[in-house]
Amino acid sequence: MTQRLPIPPTRNALLQLQSQLEFLTTGHDLLERKRELLTRMVRNQLKTYRKLREEAADLVDSAYHWLSITQMRMGDRMLHQAGLGLAPTIQVKILPRSNLGVEYPAVKAIKYPLQPVSLMWTDASFDKVRTRLADMAVVLAQLGEAEIALRRMLNEQHKTQKRVNALKYNIIPRYQDTIHYIQETLEEEERNNLFQVKLLREQSTP
Repeated sequence: MTQRLPIPPTRNALLQLQSQLEFLTTGHDLLERKRELLTRMVRNQLKTYRKLREEAADLVDSAYHWLSITQMRMGDRMLHQAGLGLAPTIQVKILPRSNLGVEYPAVKAIKYPLQPVSLMWTDASFDKVRTRLADMAVVLAQLGEAEIALRRMLNEQHKTQKRVNALKYNIIPRYQDTIHYIQETLEEEERNNLFQVKLLREQSTP
């Protein structure tokens, strides 16, 4: 049974509760709409996340495949020396982004053209490794954005669902029951007053 609000059954209280109930109902409808939009966003983001995760896994496998080939051909020492002094191959920019109240970082990764290496003993596979690692880093940056966004969207969806349920199953029913109780109480008082007036008239009539 829903517990009524501890409010005296007066006409002024009734008007205030009816106004508040209208506001709460509007808020519930808006939150329900937000929950539906968040659910749609989560579905789309989940598809993006899964696609990027598969792409990242393939690129990681390819990068380490070529790294193992380069390591066998050049050796650890030469590979290490060739990597010294290399310019960055990607540029990463992180900017704040917000969607339906969900804030998450927007990651933009730009891959630079491959710079030549002026070492005579480097193997052609070294360029393959650099290209694969750069591609991998770009996709991993995108994957990081997608994962953070997905987690925060799910968290916001969960909080919105809790608010919708609280309004639908607890707060709004309490207001409705209280309004119904006050209406019945006022109607009963009005009937009693009419009965008293009628009784007084009958008693005053000779």
